[in-house]
Amino acid sequence: MSTLAVILWILNVVLDTGGQLAFKAAASDDRAGEGMARWRYMFARPWLWVGVGCYVFEFLVWIAFLSLVPLSEGVLLGSINIVVIMLAGRWLFREKLTPMRVTGILLVAAGVAIVGVGG
Repeated sequence: MSTLAVILWILNVVLDTGGQLAFKAAASDDRAGEGMARWRYMFARPWLWVGVGCYVFEFLVWIAFLSLVPLSEGVLLGSINIVVIMLAGRWLFREKLTPMRVTGILLVAAGVAIVGVGG
């Protein structure tokens, strides 16, 4: 894989993780209320828009990344986002990591490593 592809891959992981974490921060604000009031509150907060911005840029980075690698390889390498997001959720939001989730993280990471080495 070329250096540019690796840079785009890492940038994709950062943007996807940032978007997911921003959406989680927007959705988990206890002051939001319920129903339509919750949605109005979230639309007025910056975290929702940070998440949207991350996804807009991630889309562009993803297209650039896919222009450099085969689709099957790109999608498998993109799976590392699952691992990073789960670890970041644990770190920032104190989400629980059960033994099954840790096993899943290890299997996904191993699969990404195999694809990365084989490509």
